[in-house]
Amino acid sequence: MYWTLELASYLEDAPWPATKDELIDYAIRTGSPLEVVENLQELEDDGQPFESIEEIWPDYPTEEDFFFNKDEY
Repeated sequence: MYWTLELASYLEDAPWPATKDELIDYAIRTGSPLEVVENLQELEDDGQPFESIEEIWPDYPTEEDFFFNKDEY
């Protein structure tokens, strides 16, 4: 399983929190690439919903990772 920013971006608007099956369904319905669905299928499923993309891909960048000043815009 590998994630890239492009692949993870397909899950940004997912209905969080969501179970593994809900995320797979969402990815299929929204036309996400096959790699996204395959990555989701490889997740361990303990029955608990995932709260955010960070639980799936801990290295997912947040706004704090970007070097710009929002006050300037």
